[in-house]
Amino acid sequence: MTGQRYIDEVLFHVRLFHGAVGDKFVFMDDNATCHRTLAVQDCLDSEGIQRLVWPARSPDLNPIQYVWDALGGKLLVETILRQTRTPSSVHSQRNGINCLNSCWIMLCVW
Repeated sequence: MTGQRYIDEVLFHVRLFHGAVGDKFVFMDDNATCHRTLAVQDCLDSEGIQRLVWPARSPDLNPIQYVWDALGGKLLVETILRQTRTPSSVHSQRNGINCLNSCWIMLCVW
């Protein structure tokens, strides 16, 4: 991923979420190289988005990683068990995504 693609595909949604949350919003990324380009920093600065400062290569300090891991594992198991998409499988995945959104909002407020 390039810095520009990160701006176009990820930061677009971050900017919308920042607008919904307001001044208490703090953005957390994983310090990947593409997240640290000057273009990305300029984009965040122009939107007034504050970035959470934390050490590089420390995924254990990022609480959202545990949520992603749990959700990813659950979705993987469901995908393997149900090769065809049934309404209950889609509903279950939608519930997982809604749960992730709720956890994300709680972490942002925290």
